[in-house]
Amino acid sequence: MNERRGIPAAPPAMREKPRVWYWLPHPYMTLVLVGVWLMLNNTLHPRHVLIGAVLGFAIPLFAQHFLPEAPRIRSWRAAMRFLPLFLWDVVVANFVVAGLILNLRRRMRPSWVAVPLDLVDPYAITTLANVISLTPGTVSSRLDDGRRTLLVHVLDTADPAAEVARIKSRYERPIREIFEC
Repeated sequence: MNERRGIPAAPPAMREKPRVWYWLPHPYMTLVLVGVWLMLNNTLHPRHVLIGAVLGFAIPLFAQHFLPEAPRIRSWRAAMRFLPLFLWDVVVANFVVAGLILNLRRRMRPSWVAVPLDLVDPYAITTLANVISLTPGTVSSRLDDGRRTLLVHVLDTADPAAEVARIKSRYERPIREIFEC
């Protein structure tokens, strides 16, 4: 701690980084913030680009002590392969859920399934939980205290074990390739 100013010293991980990363601690967040700002304003006027760039630079800089370490993406190629698969699953699941809702004669078979996790990286686990929740018909509900099991509610399944196998092969395996797990 800097005694004269009462400012705590930077965490050890931050002190080891090159100087440029101190000023730009979360580069992806900066890009996302600029993009969101421009989409919210629905313009590419230079004034809005400048405001977005200032916000995208300032927010991560001032919040860096409150934010965890930036995620480490191991394979961008795996991420680019996973994104279309995930988007396709979202579109297909929307039609399946709409069919379930509109077909009044068929009874849904909801189920809670416990998905054992091989992931250890918190960002990878969060990504898996979000992918499951963003896919219509499934919602990730709870992560156990040891971060080894994710409880998922499935709107309609005949075989809960097959649903667990599908989640592990279709989502968890590619996410494990993307992140350093």
